[in-house]
Amino acid sequence: MPTIQTFPLGGYVVAATFLDGRPVFATGDGRVAIVDGPAAETVPVHDGGLLAAAATWDGKRLATAGDDGKVALIDAAGHVEEVARLPKKWIDTVATGPDGALAWGSGRQAYVRLANGREKVLEHERAVGGLAFAPKGLRLAVARYNGVSLWFPATDAAAATLEWKGSHIGVTFSPDGKYVVTTMQENALHGWTVADGKHMRMSGYPGKVRSMSWSPKGRYLATSGSEAAVCWPFHYKDGPMGRQPLQLGPRAGIVSAVACHPTEEVVAIGYRDGEVAAVRFADGNEAGLRAPGSGGPITALAWDRRGERLAFGGEDGTAGVIDLAG
Repeated sequence: MPTIQTFPLGGYVVAATFLDGRPVFATGDGRVAIVDGPAAETVPVHDGGLLAAAATWDGKRLATAGDDGKVALIDAAGHVEEVARLPKKWIDTVATGPDGALAWGSGRQAYVRLANGREKVLEHERAVGGLAFAPKGLRLAVARYNGVSLWFPATDAAAATLEWKGSHIGVTFSPDGKYVVTTMQENALHGWTVADGKHMRMSGYPGKVRSMSWSPKGRYLATSGSEAAVCWPFHYKDGPMGRQPLQLGPRAGIVSAVACHPTEEVVAIGYRDGEVAAVRFADGNEAGLRAPGSGGPITALAWDRRGERLAFGGEDGTAGVIDLAG
């Protein structure tokens, strides 16, 4: 039977991850909590609110950004490195990439720090809404008003553009790099094939999509924002167009977070009533991991690399680790 270890962190959990095998949580009050055995040690990182966080691709550090204009990296031992400081500016999005590449956004600028430490500023006509690095090569997608800009930041080449009217507030690449998908201010997703810019519109959500996660081989994109985890099929020639998404783990309430298992065709689902479940893509079979009514809305979910532990965090400041091996 799964066992649950919980920690009252006192601040909205912005992100959950594992660094060198240790559960780590970033909270909105500017702290990062690192779990060591039965306790969680909190490390102050930002002078104000922590707005965004993303684990580095090697799983060794967590990049954070805040309303103090600071970008930082913290490791599992609690060592903090200040990467950038933009006085009097909010930095509300951050992304990690290959070979230690790092990107953050403030206003109309996206900033990229390359592996050699060189920084580059990418200018946009409207505010940066979201950032994501491609799975291969150094390419950065910047979500913005009316679409996405695709940059090769190590070069001086102009950005390629993928256009669609509306405000795009988040972005992700598929694991094979073939697709780019954005979350929108309206209750919808929009996607493109990178090679030819072909459109994919995914709508019908009752709420905003705030969480997206790809299954291990990119067969499905799981999303929040509905009464079930809406999982769009991308293993067809034309992606999800003309196909109905899977609706996994349906409830009376709204799904608030999703995280696909690192190796199995399973998705962890967090709900607004604090429930957490794991559901198989193949048959919809469910395993309850945390009971409904256990706390506030789930805001963050993350598996460890082996897929044996699941970290979760909530709007009420509660964080926890579910050990599926018991």
